[in-house]
Amino acid sequence: MQVTVKVNSRVYKNVDRTDDCRNNAMDSATVKQWAGDLGADMVGIASAKTLNEFPPDPRWPQTPENISKHVKSVVVVVQHIPVAAFRAKTNIAVQYIDMLVLRRMDRIAFRIAEKLEDAGHPSFVTAAQETDWSLKRASYGRLSTRHLGIEAGLGTFGLEVNILTPEYGPRVYLTGILTEAELVPDKIMTEQVCIGESCSRCLYSCPSDAVRHFGIDKRNCATEAQEFGFGQITSFFDRYIDLDKDQKRHFNKSRGVFGFWQGLLRVVGSFGDCPRCLAVCPVGNDYHAHLTEVQKFIPEKTVAKVEKAKGFREKRKAGAEIDGLNDWNKRWVGEEGYKGMVARQVQAFKKAQRRREEARTGAEK
Repeated sequence: MQVTVKVNSRVYKNVDRTDDCRNNAMDSATVKQWAGDLGADMVGIASAKTLNEFPPDPRWPQTPENISKHVKSVVVVVQHIPVAAFRAKTNIAVQYIDMLVLRRMDRIAFRIAEKLEDAGHPSFVTAAQETDWSLKRASYGRLSTRHLGIEAGLGTFGLEVNILTPEYGPRVYLTGILTEAELVPDKIMTEQVCIGESCSRCLYSCPSDAVRHFGIDKRNCATEAQEFGFGQITSFFDRYIDLDKDQKRHFNKSRGVFGFWQGLLRVVGSFGDCPRCLAVCPVGNDYHAHLTEVQKFIPEKTVAKVEKAKGFREKRKAGAEIDGLNDWNKRWVGEEGYKGMVARQVQAFKKAQRRREEARTGAEK
């Protein structure tokens, strides 16, 4: 039987509903309803078989089978980052709200895993914010939550390879529940959500110039995104060891040591420290409702970055070989390319805004 399920702003039509529960059968509609009732902003389902067949990087496979051979499906939960934090004068507001969003998301995912297990389907939540030392010196997680979201039909890659959802752009966090329940997976998006090279706002705003052509220089990105991350901590103490007593006393009271302490307490500075590309991305109704004016101007924009974006456009137009758009990666960017999804969404959103304003004005007369 096919049913319609609504999880906050997204309506899932023709979701599989299996009425036969005699063999502990579980259906996608029930799981999505649980997620919505628990407070998830969006939810999708990916097939473990598909995830095993299409690892983000086959050299370091981030796949369910490397975690458990019994996993059949991955339920992907999305929580959006409230946009007020991106209207603040500093990044501190975003850093703190990130921690709260991550905690809320993990609680929701845990409750879903509990419900699945109570229904006879062993399930557990992936360690979404952790990395594995055996995967490219810990620069990769056990699973890529961005790829999970794309395979679950929730969005596609942006130019900076964040996942972009039509509803919230890149201002989201994701986690996955690995379950032995065989659920009907969602269809992957084939249309490119990201506006692409003609926008390039993420490229212009990146303080470390880490944005590539549907790729990211992770080392450069980390200098801002993980100001007090693992690499910075080890480098700091490499320097610290050779200092004399007076210099060490000075270091002990430095911003660096304080930053590492803050990171240990509440991940601030050690994770998601730089939200610039998230703040300026024009995809998502949340951006057009609350961020258009405050994020319109990009102070980090330079002539060199504009030239780089121009080069990206010319390469794409000429059909040149682009690593981020090769036959393997194009799956997650959107094989059809950009077809105007975001433009249509913005027009519909502004039209609805005008109707609300007219209704409000009429009621006041």
